[in-house]
Amino acid sequence: MLDRLAPAVFVLLWSTGWVAAGFAALHSEPFTFLALRYGLSIAAFAGFCLLTGATWPRSWRLVGRAIYSGIFLHGLYLAGLWWAIAQGVPAGLSGIIAALQPLLTAMAASWLLGERMSGLQRVGLMLGFSGIAIAISPKLLAIDPANLTQTALPLFVNLLGMVSVTYGTIYQKKHLQEGDIRAIATLQYAGAVLVTAPLALLFEDLHFDGSHEAILTLLWSIFGLSMGAVGLLLYLIRRGQVSKAASLIYLVPPMVALQAAIAFGEPLTLPMIVGTAIVVVGVYLTNRKQKAEPLPAD
Repeated sequence: MLDRLAPAVFVLLWSTGWVAAGFAALHSEPFTFLALRYGLSIAAFAGFCLLTGATWPRSWRLVGRAIYSGIFLHGLYLAGLWWAIAQGVPAGLSGIIAALQPLLTAMAASWLLGERMSGLQRVGLMLGFSGIAIAISPKLLAIDPANLTQTALPLFVNLLGMVSVTYGTIYQKKHLQEGDIRAIATLQYAGAVLVTAPLALLFEDLHFDGSHEAILTLLWSIFGLSMGAVGLLLYLIRRGQVSKAASLIYLVPPMVALQAAIAFGEPLTLPMIVGTAIVVVGVYLTNRKQKAEPLPAD
């Protein structure tokens, strides 16, 4: 039952991260907010591990790998994404940029992990990419060339964040298939703090206004995103092919666009709707179970 429900719940929870970033930008600096979120997430996960009897890694190598993966899977990824949104990148566009991850992940998984993809899965990935391109076309055409530098830097940083989480996902699949997932998640947030705390100290004034909206956003970021969505992501990575788990990101842009329209008034355009329909088809093809293939003869 969990295997069937996990993808849908993951997409619903994960998509709220972009709206949370938009709300957080109104009340806090991005690196400061993330450092608070990750620090409190460590405490929440540690308490959860204690209550549920999680087994901690017995080797320093596994501890190091968990912390290292957290630097990319959470720290650099969300640092880039949240900073970009704070600099004015619309939540819907940022969600679409993140949806480019499956193509890179599938390619990297094929090269680094030896995962085999069927022809239909490749078609699904390309359809998803095409749907994303259609959806973002109005936003790209609306960019003023005079402000290209100001616009391009946040978009580039957002893209680097997507590359970071792609690498973190591959590393997770390759090196962290053993160990208690609850303890590993706790250590990964320690890696995330190692990124965001220095960034906050170096580049920000540590501003967090402490309003009800800021506190509610922080609580949702900890329990809904850091514990709920990320826990499901780690579960999906461990249970299935990494390229299939990543392809679920294709379903995030329409959810982000809808939530951003409600929360911030970002418009839903015809290209966004058409692109979303193509994306859904791509997700279906990419996640179809492959038929068993005969083993090659000796």
